[in-house]
Amino acid sequence: MLQKKNAVLVDGVILNGPIMDSKAGETFVEEACKIIMEEVVQKADDVTEKVCEWQAPEELKQILDLEMRDTGECHQKILQHCRDVIKYSVKTNHPRFFNQLYAGIDYYSLVARFITEALNPSVYTYEVSPVFLLVEEAVIKKMIEFIGWEEGDGIFNPGGSVSNMYAMNLARYKFCPEIKEKGLSGLPRLVLFASEECHYSMKKAASFLGIGTENVYFIKTDERGKMIPEELEKQVQRARKEGSAPFLVCATAGTTVLGAFDPLDKIADICEKHGLWLHVDASWGGSALISRKHHRLLHGIHRADSVAWNPHKMLLAGIQCCALLVKDNSGLLKRCYSAEAAYLFQQDKFYDVSYDTGDKSIQCSRRPDAFKFWLMWKALGTTGLEERVNRALALARYLVEEIKKREGFQLLLEPEYANVCFWYIPPSLRKMEDGPEFWQKLHQVAPIIKERMMKKGSMMLGYQPHRGKVNFFRQVVISPQVSREDMDFLLDEIQLLAEDL
Repeated sequence: MLQKKNAVLVDGVILNGPIMDSKAGETFVEEACKIIMEEVVQKADDVTEKVCEWQAPEELKQILDLEMRDTGECHQKILQHCRDVIKYSVKTNHPRFFNQLYAGIDYYSLVARFITEALNPSVYTYEVSPVFLLVEEAVIKKMIEFIGWEEGDGIFNPGGSVSNMYAMNLARYKFCPEIKEKGLSGLPRLVLFASEECHYSMKKAASFLGIGTENVYFIKTDERGKMIPEELEKQVQRARKEGSAPFLVCATAGTTVLGAFDPLDKIADICEKHGLWLHVDASWGGSALISRKHHRLLHGIHRADSVAWNPHKMLLAGIQCCALLVKDNSGLLKRCYSAEAAYLFQQDKFYDVSYDTGDKSIQCSRRPDAFKFWLMWKALGTTGLEERVNRALALARYLVEEIKKREGFQLLLEPEYANVCFWYIPPSLRKMEDGPEFWQKLHQVAPIIKERMMKKGSMMLGYQPHRGKVNFFRQVVISPQVSREDMDFLLDEIQLLAEDL
């Protein structure tokens, strides 16, 4: 190497030419993509495949060979690592993965992710991300239309939890703009309101922002999990009598466990009466806005000041794809979050710097998450997205009716969205008297069935206790790959796994 013509040596390092073997790298990418196609994409809708290949943590550590070494490994070993990662990961694309509020595979969104991973962009200025900034602008504009606002603003964030935190901070900034520069000292005791069924991110945001979790007043909900407006009014008045400063109400459109939708119109009335910012966490339920049949679930959402909406859930845009949408179009987002970094947001650039939207975000580097949603929307159209929502809710309704027919299955409540919550009561408990011992025994049933289904790999279904109720299953229908047969299988498999309990 030292004899190479015109070799330049600095600190013992030869600087001539690249040090990466591009041809070998391209070959590796081709071979890895083939594995992805064969082991992930082509098997995504195959119900004969396992949902998961369960291994205990210590065993899995040995299988994966997680240690990083001084010298690199050959490409064949790296490709085997790729195969192992795929094999032992949970197949969230599988039609019988019902465990979370996301599932399935959308091929257009997947290709969009391939493109953005290959291009490796960061969305903050037009000069480095022209296409993706324009895409985000177009997607936000369309989402705002579905909310029912004439104008608005927005930003895509890494998760609905972050969107909720953005909204909380934005509401506080609107209430007292001086906080951005002067901080928390000298402020009154700020109080916000959220339902008992709200997402836990509300508590985390209050903690993170220095508001304090004790200053989140949780509002009682009815038997369906909806916020009771009269209780909200009482708590707002209580806060004022205590000398506190109420500034925000967080309503929920699609709660995590029960899938409940708060009465937004009545909550908006109270917010208008008391001058409170209304934020709607529609991370889960927002996609019902796409459906002409089901958008009534979010009646009144147009009166919100801000909305969190995650297309990666019901619409399958791929994790993560989460927007915070704001009714204000005067630049409130930018005024709240801007730091005016001179090395990024120069005002004397040769193009329209209003397209440099990165200062609306607390992030610097930011992924082009809107592109996944855009490409999918372009491919399917609004009618295709609407069909996904309608079919998911129709399948949920089918499952509910089947549960009612089958001995041993018991609904918690009639769902209004895609969350179907139920108990399975094994034969040994069906004649037992309703009492503490019965519920104590029933509490143990769901965890045992869950363990068995995961070790078998046949499906994944979530369970939890909730508001004094013992462990029950929460089945969520999302993926367009899911069929009526999968709903039947779910109930059959639970019976099979629990036949000896």
